[in-house]
Amino acid sequence: MGVSGVASSTGPGDPFDIASTAVAVIDAEGLIVHWSRGAEELIGHPARAVLGRPAGSLLVYGDPAAVPEFLRGIDRAWAGVITVRHRSDGAVRLAVRVCRLSGAGGSGARDGSDWLVLGCDAVRRRRHEMYEAVARALLDQSPLGVAVLDTQLRYRWANRALAGMDDTAAEAAGAPYTGEGAGSAGTAAAEGGARDENTLRALVATARESSVVTRQARQVLLSGQCQVTLDHTPPRHATADTGGQGRSRLRSFFPLRDGAGRTLGICYAALDLTGQDPARERLALLNAATDHIGTTLDLDRTVQELAEVLVPQVADFAAIDLLDAVHAPKTPDAGAPSDADTLRRAVHRSIKEDQPEVIVRVGEPTRYPDLSPQRRCLATGKPLREIVGTWTPWLAHDAQRWEKMFRLGVHTHLVVPLRARGTTMGVVTLLRWKNPDPFDEDDLLLVEDLVGRAAMCVDNARRFAREHQAALTLQTSLLPLALPEHTAVEVAYRYLPADAESGVGGDWFDVIPLSGARVALVVGDVVGHGLHAAASMGRLRAAVQTLADLDLPPDEVLARVDDLVVRLSDEAEAAAQEPMVIGATCVYAVYDPIARKIVVARAGHPSPAIAHLTEPVEFPDIPAGPPLGLGGLPFESAEVAVEEGSVIALYTDGLIEASDRDVDVGMERLCFTLAHPDRPLEEICDIMVRTLLPDRPRDDVAFLIARTHVLSADRVASWEVPTDPSAVRVARENVTGQLSRWGLDDMVFTTELIVSELLTNAIRHACGPIGLRLIHERTLICEVSDASNTSPHMRRALGTDEGGRGLFLVAQVAQRWGTRYTSSGKTIWAEQQLPRSPLRQARC
Repeated sequence: MGVSGVASSTGPGDPFDIASTAVAVIDAEGLIVHWSRGAEELIGHPARAVLGRPAGSLLVYGDPAAVPEFLRGIDRAWAGVITVRHRSDGAVRLAVRVCRLSGAGGSGARDGSDWLVLGCDAVRRRRHEMYEAVARALLDQSPLGVAVLDTQLRYRWANRALAGMDDTAAEAAGAPYTGEGAGSAGTAAAEGGARDENTLRALVATARESSVVTRQARQVLLSGQCQVTLDHTPPRHATADTGGQGRSRLRSFFPLRDGAGRTLGICYAALDLTGQDPARERLALLNAATDHIGTTLDLDRTVQELAEVLVPQVADFAAIDLLDAVHAPKTPDAGAPSDADTLRRAVHRSIKEDQPEVIVRVGEPTRYPDLSPQRRCLATGKPLREIVGTWTPWLAHDAQRWEKMFRLGVHTHLVVPLRARGTTMGVVTLLRWKNPDPFDEDDLLLVEDLVGRAAMCVDNARRFAREHQAALTLQTSLLPLALPEHTAVEVAYRYLPADAESGVGGDWFDVIPLSGARVALVVGDVVGHGLHAAASMGRLRAAVQTLADLDLPPDEVLARVDDLVVRLSDEAEAAAQEPMVIGATCVYAVYDPIARKIVVARAGHPSPAIAHLTEPVEFPDIPAGPPLGLGGLPFESAEVAVEEGSVIALYTDGLIEASDRDVDVGMERLCFTLAHPDRPLEEICDIMVRTLLPDRPRDDVAFLIARTHVLSADRVASWEVPTDPSAVRVARENVTGQLSRWGLDDMVFTTELIVSELLTNAIRHACGPIGLRLIHERTLICEVSDASNTSPHMRRALGTDEGGRGLFLVAQVAQRWGTRYTSSGKTIWAEQQLPRSPLRQARC
């Protein structure tokens, strides 16, 4: 019949697609009973011209009458190539497939069977067979590893080449998989290697841990663009074929889409280039080292990362020794270190993981001989490459090191200085014994480049450690070293900067003793974080302390600090610099243990919380002044009564906004932590940290809590003094009697002197009413109040002057003295240190 048969196979993109191929049905007599549109387009004959005609009449070669007999000889199906007549009298070579339609009941055939005939262009069919052969060879025989990942980045299929690679993704894929998505080529590639579904699930779980493949596949999935990368993957263990070298991978990722353009998954292809291009491998190692070395600013971790890159990719053993000066607070001297400089082992790493091949432990001095490559390298600042043998002279002075190297079979020694910015910080020692190749010039260049990059990271880490210590020292100097003990309050605090690495921030707190047994509680927050905010905070804290010494009311203190912030910002702006202070908030509270009240003013700061012993936690309605730095806006104070034993909490907004930035939730949690004010203050602080703050707060946090105490009535004595000079003598007698009742007879003389001078000045230069008060606290406080706003000042009296020495005498006998202005006038006060008798010292 002029036909030739071939084996059939079905695959994706088959030209025998029923939607486009030529379809005909032939009955048992060889007559055409069906003719499709595809047949009309391929051969050119319309259906009306061929229906009912013998099929053999269309053949170019062979006997048309033999067609029925040939069809009856087909068992089930037949495939081959025939030549048919085209309507234009031309010839068309067709690849056809014929199969029996059993029981069709055609036109009275003996067996009642018809035959289905499918035909396509033979050239197209041949092209498809070539495509299948290429795909089969590419997936099953080539060294190119191929895998298919779905949109969830799970492995759905992989070939043998990928499974044979030393790669995390290959280990996950294991052997080829014939599950969902495998076509004809995939079926051929997977013969003899398929695993069951349970095994695949376990392998897929491991595959998702491949950071390199997953990261790059995710980028392609998001961008829809192909991606090609070349990277270096260090092996888990050194093998004979790699000689301790890493593996180079050429990876390609591209999206797989269906006919409608929807992304079905990612195709991942990998080619192992290990050993094919040493220069490329060195470049890949340098690229990997860039990502691996210097991931932190921790010096010890940085040298550990360098050792991990060097072993086993470059050497069988690596030791990094640093000079002691690297860990010192000051910068090591530039130039060559002296012989007296101590080298100390920072890290070592060996290719033999079962036992360390070292004779010096981490942290111990190395004590290399004077002629050793390490000492010569430090002296010259140049690398040294040395063949190790029985003739090595410097090892004659180090028997222990020689015995170890001889037993291992070390054949090459390479020492490179760890040097950056003109400063030598140590040496890197490399040894080879498993790798049979000695270090050559290319290895030396590679190691110098790796060590040079690591040296910059080490120097950065060293500088960071020094600057970090300087920042901590600055912060320590800016914050109170220790809160003073005070009769009025018992305090506790926490300071948690958001910048945990530098340990500094812009929040601050303070407890400032005031006159009259009072105490000022301060918490502030400078906008920003880090060293800049800490420096600004220091200036504001100093200003608040200075203003507190003037005994100004809280609202006036904030008004003057606001002026300072505005002035500092203007000065920095005029100097074309970043403003030293761009904004701050503050709360300033004064607690009086005698009046049992607290006066509070705030500038854009959260209101304090007061935990009463018998009532719910209170957030008093304190007028909300503007933040510091706006200028010109007023501040107001509010007075709140506080009973003994209450807990006052002052805090920055970072404390209550840490709960997902929800202030209401933060306030509720703060109330919960203060619900039991009778607990120890340190315990309350710990509860506040655990309840209100995450592990890493996003903002600086500072809070100060104070338990209030009161000064009992028997520790305070007060009198009204007439504006008659004779009243001074009566006042002295009252003071003497009170001191006697307090057991302070030793202080009668000096106290009478202070009372006499202050009362005399008030009677002469001020106006009534005049009040005298003694307070027996940690010190003895004497206060004289009048209705005048004129403050006395101390002057140096001349020898001919009859007066003017009163305040000078007061200043000499008192520990400190000052003036406090009130709404009705002023109060001049003086403090004296109590006698330090054992009984009174124990009571204080």
